[in-house]
Amino acid sequence: MIFSVLTLFPKQVSDFLSTSIIGRAINNEFLDIRCIDIRDYADNSHGKVDDTLYGGGKGMLIACEPVYRAWKSAVDATTDKPYTVHLSPKGTVLNQKKVIEFSNCEHLILLCGHYEGVDQRVIDSIADEEISIGDYVLTGGEAPACVLIDAVSRMLPGVLPDTSVYEDESHMNGALEAPHFTKPEEWGGMKVPEVLRNGHHAEITKWRRMEGLFVTYQNRRDLFDGLDLTPEEWAYIIRRESEISAKSIN
Repeated sequence: MIFSVLTLFPKQVSDFLSTSIIGRAINNEFLDIRCIDIRDYADNSHGKVDDTLYGGGKGMLIACEPVYRAWKSAVDATTDKPYTVHLSPKGTVLNQKKVIEFSNCEHLILLCGHYEGVDQRVIDSIADEEISIGDYVLTGGEAPACVLIDAVSRMLPGVLPDTSVYEDESHMNGALEAPHFTKPEEWGGMKVPEVLRNGHHAEITKWRRMEGLFVTYQNRRDLFDGLDLTPEEWAYIIRRESEISAKSIN
């Protein structure tokens, strides 16, 4: 899969993606990351790509022409039809469903704003969608672009050992994961749950599913409210909540 990142700071993106799982995937040619410096497409000798805002206001805005030229270079470099995403706090918040949708694309072009952002006219001209990674503001779109690339890349063949690595993870089925534990069996007076030590795989699978639902209930009511639970699952959550309440009283 090809990711073309339109940015004023290509090294920030390439450095972040050069290590660990994503770095290996790039080296093994499962991913093709193309960082395109918008300054290279400035229409002046100084590489200036921003200007003041019409109507006044603090800060500088990235102009249309260099962004369009950078985008056109990414489009012309491939024979497929890329899908263009503008990383913006005004966009739809990224979730796992959207990540899976993006993983079916052959080529994603990611536009990273900076300063006060990008002239709306070029966004309207080239962007198929605007995406945010959360309800807060960052200094630029580079970090969100890296987050999106990391999340999407994990869904691609060859990047992870096999699909079982991510199929049971948080958000894949609308809920969060159950807690995980490793050796030693006891640490700080706390023991690994008995069910995880008995070797009964069916019971372990059921416990992880139930605990994942309970973690979702505790931490993410917005996700939990969208789940369709069975009576058995509701009974488990009620019981676990009673256990937690009893411990806090004692």
